[in-house]
Amino acid sequence: MGMARYVVDAVVLEGRSVRDVARAHGLSKTWIYELIGRYRAGGYGALEPRSRRPRSCPHETPPELVQEVLRLRRELESAGHDCGPATIRYHLLAERADAPSRATIWRILKREGLIVPQPQKRPICTRIRFEADLPNEMWQTDITTWQLSDGSPAEILNLIDDHSRLFLGSDAYERVKAADVVSSLHKAAQLHGLPYSLLSDNGAVFTGSPRRGKVLLQTELERLGVQFKNSRPYHPQTCGKVCVLAWRCRPLGWRGSPQLLV
Repeated sequence: MGMARYVVDAVVLEGRSVRDVARAHGLSKTWIYELIGRYRAGGYGALEPRSRRPRSCPHETPPELVQEVLRLRRELESAGHDCGPATIRYHLLAERADAPSRATIWRILKREGLIVPQPQKRPICTRIRFEADLPNEMWQTDITTWQLSDGSPAEILNLIDDHSRLFLGSDAYERVKAADVVSSLHKAAQLHGLPYSLLSDNGAVFTGSPRRGKVLLQTELERLGVQFKNSRPYHPQTCGKVCVLAWRCRPLGWRGSPQLLV
């Protein structure tokens, strides 16, 4: 109310013209006249900001229907049944044709404090797709587990170029160790050169940051001047390109030990 009261005092008490006050403060003369009229009708209290909420809302859920939703909620909950929006709507449709939608019922329950909103998965349209502008600007690496024909497990370390999707390397091991990651990196670099950056997930052979340390790959990348990037925990979509490409290029009918495939 500070500016409104100042404007009213300037015109009513100090005797300044509405035109001068409006010009001095960049205000509308119509607004100043409105403030003066409100002041003369109700004093300084009438200068308080007024709510812009409409007095009526044609599409607002009728109060009696809201009470019906709350009644069904209480009855279903006391009987030990599911009492979510979908169930409440199912019972409402059996009693009346103007039952609100499930989303409306959810909003009613939320407004009454009867449910706690849970974070939902973001729709696909909100995902931000990224791609390196140039070859060797960023590589992606990840490990794919596989089962050989004799039933023994194997782990495949894959490397791709983020820009061109070129499969840079695919090495199989019985179990990928820290030294294996560095070895596969150097094998790919001998053919294609070193990348500007390398992206991986938070696997123990890739990064020691979750344990407040460093693994061999991080130390080697620092020595080579390659920037290391890792996805945030529990977000495999960041390294989705290498995962999808590895699955499409998965080997068929493996025979023998993993060492033969390195």
